[in-house]
Amino acid sequence: MSIIKNINKIFNNRVRLGIMSALMVNENVDFNTLKELLDVTDGNLASHIKALEKLDYILIMKSFIGKKTNTKYSITKLGELEFKKHISALEKLISQQK
Repeated sequence: MSIIKNINKIFNNRVRLGIMSALMVNENVDFNTLKELLDVTDGNLASHIKALEKLDYILIMKSFIGKKTNTKYSITKLGELEFKKHISALEKLISQQK
């Protein structure tokens, strides 16, 4: 099987790659932390989160702190599996180029 088949187009965008990377190393991350970490606008982040949620790669958890909504995200098993396959394919592709 070709290595390139495991490269997932959804992760080609730097924001989606950043979201997934942050969620791989943290149990969950809130919206404002992701926004600050990735240096993106609310709308930009929200659209990328929506794309990842639609594929069941991330899970959205909403709660309230006082009267303010707090939205946190975590990676699903499917998201973790697909992201690991993507990173592994990139690593294999890079190692072949040496």
